[in-house]
Order: sequence, then structure tokens, then C-alpha cells
Amino acid sequence: MSDLAKEKAARLLKKRGSLSSLGSHDFKAKETVGKTKDSISTVSYIDEPGHHDDNPRPAVQTENTYQLSPIRRFPVTTVNDILKDVLASYLQEEKYEAELCRQMTKTISEVVKARVKELMIPRYKILVLISIGQLSNQNMRVGSRCLWDAANDTFSTHTFKNRSLFAVANVYGVYSE
Repeated sequence: MSDLAKEKAARLLKKRGSLSSLGSHDFKAKETVGKTKDSISTVSYIDEPGHHDDNPRPAVQTENTYQLSPIRRFPVTTVNDILKDVLASYLQEEKYEAELCRQMTKTISEVVKARVKELMIPRYKILVLISIGQLSNQNMRVGSRCLWDAANDTFSTHTFKNRSLFAVANVYGVYSE
């Protein structure tokens, strides 16, 4: 990551009280001879193999509740409002820079996840996927697959655009029996 982009990201994240650190995943672009790269595609939290193996989670033993449906449903409209608010506040004045947007996807996903968890929705697993790209007359399709219980599982999505970038945010609420 260039020093200028790193300083800008650090100022931006510090100003907004980010939960993630910039130094946790340094990015090094591959140099290509005679070619210039217009954009870089990355996958967050999977780019360093084995970093999650250092601290294995202990197995949590819980008793059966025999509860097959949720007491409180996943609040889709409230989560939509959270997505609109967070995306607008973080990306309203930003210009597309690949390295900065890479870090912003991590930061925004952590902020959205924290705000959704504050709603205290019992027995729902929360998954947050953020995609940020450069706005330059291209098409993009985002797809996801999972095992789904149509009666209890749900999702919320929001798309944001400004002059130089777009963002697609998805929050999945998967009921855990």
C-alpha cells in the first residue's frame, strides 16, 4: 500500500472510529512489465491463509431449547436503514482508490455487523458482505448461494453510488435452531 493511501486511510478510519486496523493486512501489488492495472480485485479476510488458525475458538456447549422458529423476526427495514446510513456516511465524499476501498470494505462490514448486533436479535447469525468498485460504465453481477430456510432466514441489501464508485451491501440473517 502506498504511503499516501495508507495515511489517507488511517486518517479516515481514525476520524470515524474504525474497528479495524490498517496494518493487519498489508497489500502488495504484483508488478507487471509493460502493463498497467486499472483495478484490483481482492477477497477480504481470505487473502492471508492460516491467519484464523492461530486462535481456535473453543467449542460452546448449549442445551437444547427445542425452539424451531424465532420469537422475534429479523428486522429487514431496520437493517436497510443501517445499511443506507453507514454506506452514505463512509462513502459519500470518497473517490475510488483500490487500496483504500479494500480497507473500507473491511471497516464498513465491521461497523454494519456491530450495529446489527446492537439490535439484539436472538438466535440469528449475521453475515455481512460489502463490494466496492469503480464506476466506469461496466456491468457486475454479485451472486451468493447457501442452504436457506425460506420461513426463517432473510436478507437485507442496499446499493450506493457516487461520482466515482459504487457499493453493494448485503446482510444475511440466518436463523440458528
